[in-house]
Amino acid sequence: MKELQHLNKYFLKYKWKLILGLLITVVARIFALYPVQFIGNSTSTIEKYVNGEITDAAILRSELFYNITLIIGATLVSAFFTFLMRQIFIVISRHMEFDLKNEVYNQYQRLSLNFYKQNRTGDLMNRISDDVSKVRMYLGPAIMYSVTTLTLFIIVIWYMVKTAPLLTLYTVAPLPILSFAIYKLSVAIHKRSTIVQQYLSKLNTFTQESFSGISVIKSYGLEQQTNSNFIELSNGSKEKNLDLVKVQAFFFPMMVLLIGLSNTLVIFIGGRQVINGEIENIGVIVEFLLYVNMLTWPVATVGWVTSIVQQAEASQKRINEFLKEEPQIKNLEPTVSKINGDIQFKDVSFTYEDTNITALKNVSFSVNRGETLAIIGKTGSGKSTILELIGRLYDVQTGEIAIDKKNIRDLNLYSLRNSIGYVPQDAFLFSDSIKNNIRFGKTTATDEEVIEAAKNAAVHKNIKGFTHGYDTVLGERGITLSGGQKQRVSIARAIIHDPQILLFDDCLSAVDTETEEEILNNLFKISKDKTTIIVSHRISSAKNADNIIILEDGEIVQQGSHQKLIEIDGYYKELYAKQLSEKEM
Repeated sequence: MKELQHLNKYFLKYKWKLILGLLITVVARIFALYPVQFIGNSTSTIEKYVNGEITDAAILRSELFYNITLIIGATLVSAFFTFLMRQIFIVISRHMEFDLKNEVYNQYQRLSLNFYKQNRTGDLMNRISDDVSKVRMYLGPAIMYSVTTLTLFIIVIWYMVKTAPLLTLYTVAPLPILSFAIYKLSVAIHKRSTIVQQYLSKLNTFTQESFSGISVIKSYGLEQQTNSNFIELSNGSKEKNLDLVKVQAFFFPMMVLLIGLSNTLVIFIGGRQVINGEIENIGVIVEFLLYVNMLTWPVATVGWVTSIVQQAEASQKRINEFLKEEPQIKNLEPTVSKINGDIQFKDVSFTYEDTNITALKNVSFSVNRGETLAIIGKTGSGKSTILELIGRLYDVQTGEIAIDKKNIRDLNLYSLRNSIGYVPQDAFLFSDSIKNNIRFGKTTATDEEVIEAAKNAAVHKNIKGFTHGYDTVLGERGITLSGGQKQRVSIARAIIHDPQILLFDDCLSAVDTETEEEILNNLFKISKDKTTIIVSHRISSAKNADNIIILEDGEIVQQGSHQKLIEIDGYYKELYAKQLSEKEM
C-alpha cells in the first residue's frame, strides 16, 4: 500500500463527500437488516400458529401483512440509500481519475527532452490511460465495497452475537481461513499484475510505432514480418494475463466453499440448539441463514477488492516512477521578463548524454536584435544543437549562453520560450485543421492573421486549392500535406507567433528555389526588429544574412559575410561553387 499513499491528497481533497458517503452507507446497511429481522419474525409467527400458540388465522394474516409491509418499505429505503452511496463514491472516483490524469499529463509537460528520448510513447500513453484506469477502480469501487463490507460486518456480527453468541462463533469460524488465503493470493496477484502492465506497455508501444511508421513498413514489404512480431508479443501478453487470471480464479470458488460451510454449520449447530432449547424458535435459524447469505457477496468482494488493490498498487508504482522524475531543465527565475533577443555564445561545449557525442566544442559567436545569423555545415556538425540550446531544451556543460547579457539559466524559462518561434527540421503538424495548426502559434489569431501568415510562408495558394481550404483536417503528423507544404505551414505558425527570436532549422529543404526566395524575402521584411537564426545546407538561404558561421565537427571553422566567405578558400566557397554550377545546369 506504500505506492498508493500518493493518492492520500485526493482523499483529503474530497474528504467531506467521502464522509457523507460513509454515513449514507451505514444508513443503507442498517435498513438492509430490517427485512431479515421481519422475515425471522414472520417465521416465528408461523411457527407459533403451527404449534397452536396462535389460534386465530386473522391474527396470523395481520402479523404477516404487517411484516411484509415493513420488509418492502425497509428494502425500498435501503435501495434508495444504496443508490446515493454508489452515486457519491463512483462520481468521486471519476473526479479523482480526472485529477490524477491531469497530474500525470502536467508532469509529462514538465519533463525535459532527454526523458522522451529514454521512454517510448506507447509506454507513456499506457501509464496515463490504462494504469490510471486501474487506480480509479481502487479509488471508487474498491473503497465503496470495502466501506460497505466493513459496515455490514460490524452491524451483522454485532446483531448475531447479541442473538446467539455460540452459533455466531461457529458461523464466522471459516473467516480466518479465508483471510489467510486472501493474503497469500494477493501477493501472487501483485507480482503478476506488474508483469501484465509491463507487457501491455510493450504492446502499446509496438502498435503505436507500427501505425506511425506504416508507410515505411509498406514500402519495404514488411507487413508479414511486423504481423509476426505483433503476434509473438500478443501471445506473450496473453500468457501473462492467463497467469494472472489463473490465480484470480481461486477466489470465488473458495468464497462459495467457505460460505457453504458456514450455512451448513448454521443449520447443524443451530438445529441442535433449537432441539436443546438453547434457541427459542426456528426464526433465529432463518435469520442466521439470511445473515450468512447477506455476507456472501461482501466476503466475495474481499477477494475482488484485494485483487483491485493489488493491481492498482502495481499501476500506481509505474505512475509514481514518472511522477518522481525531476526535469533536467528547471525554471530558476520565477519572475516573468521581456526578452529583446541579443544572443551570445561564449566558449560553449555540449555533449549528448544518451549517445556521448560531443556536438559543440568551444563555440563562440553573437547575434544582436534585428540581425540575421546563418549557420552552415555538414550533417552532424552541430547546427541543430545550437538552436536547441537557445531554446533551453538542453543546458550546456561548459561555457555560457547569454540572452540580453544575462545567463540563459537566470531567465524565466517560459518567458524565454514564449519569445522564440522555432521551426524544426522535421516539421510536426497536429491532426487538426490547417487553420488551427497555424493558430497554434497564437491561439487568439483572427482568420485574417492566419491568412497573412500563410501568405508570408508562401503556402496560401496551396491551401486555397484544397477542397475545404483552411478548414482541411490533416492526417496524423500532417501526412495529408507534402514535405514542402508541411514546412511552410510550420513557418506560418512561427510567423504568427510574432516572437523576438526566430529559429529556422533547415526548414526550406523541401521547397523549390523560387518558393525559397519568396519566403526568405518575406522573412527579411518581417524580422527587421527580430533576431533570426537560419540553419541551412543552401547558400541561397544564407547569403543575405548579416553573419554566417561554418561548423565542422562541432567547431566554427569559418565566419563572416557572404561576400567575405566566397573570397577565401574553404567549405563555404566550395559549396557556393558547387550549388552555383548545379543551378546553371
